[in-house]
Amino acid sequence: MKVLANDGISKSGIKALEKAGFEVITTKVAQEQVENYINSHKVDVILVRSATKVRKDIIDNCPSLKIIGRGGVGMDNIDVDYARSKGLHVINTPASSSESVAELVFAHLFSGVRFLHDSNRNMPLEGDTNFNGLKKAYANGMELRGKTLGIIGFGRIGQAVAKIALGLGMKVIASDKYVGEAVIRVDFYNGQFINVDIATEPLEDLLKHSDFITLHVPSQDGYVISREELKIMKENVGIVNAARGGVIDEVALIEALDEDKVLFAGLDVFENEPTPEIRILMHPKISLTPHIGAATDEAQDRIGTELAEQIISLLKNN
Repeated sequence: MKVLANDGISKSGIKALEKAGFEVITTKVAQEQVENYINSHKVDVILVRSATKVRKDIIDNCPSLKIIGRGGVGMDNIDVDYARSKGLHVINTPASSSESVAELVFAHLFSGVRFLHDSNRNMPLEGDTNFNGLKKAYANGMELRGKTLGIIGFGRIGQAVAKIALGLGMKVIASDKYVGEAVIRVDFYNGQFINVDIATEPLEDLLKHSDFITLHVPSQDGYVISREELKIMKENVGIVNAARGGVIDEVALIEALDEDKVLFAGLDVFENEPTPEIRILMHPKISLTPHIGAATDEAQDRIGTELAEQIISLLKNN
């Protein structure tokens, strides 16, 4: 049986699949050629991340397909319900990248409160001629410890963010339509741990009381954060989005940054990918990464292994 890993797969995933007798193809096939490639090579499984889309046309026209796999959490690039209605298995790896995304959130938070994103732009330009000026410009940093972090979306990734925040000494509040409460276990290197009970609360309360806000929600029909929500927030709030583009109104966000309502933003995802708006890319108060939340060696290794285990279980053990 053949597996097309069109957006790549870790070596551990390849090894596990090949050991189970699968042929793993890592050729990158252009979107418009995916259907033809699957049919000409009699592919049984297609694995994607966020780049390749598996829509109704591929599902309808590729009779050899048995499994569609998504390396990661969100499956908005796959017509999931339709695929399942046609008898295909659709799998993903919701737990594998939680820690990687959570750490990136704090990379953006630390960058924002200490102006690292801006100083890293300006030090190469002015560090030798305006050192004292830059020192003064970036002198008003703040600590995360003791501040309140509001987490919108309290699933696996939101809870992984909460663990780091609690370890830093932050107060954590959360809002989620589907999660009422969660027990957050914070593990330490020596085997000790603490459990912290967190009950979710209405979004409006979170917006009012948070010093920093991070989003961990799936793609939405509308904005989660728009002008109305920004008005409710504290002055000098920091906002991080490492979830999905389109959950924050970027025009409203820029206005809030320009008006000093929002102190900084950290964005890993954008309304227009792969061509984010220039105003977003050039803004001095925005810390930027190119959708790399799950892009760590450790996460990709876990994703590949988990996909392989699911594929083997579905096709070999039944």
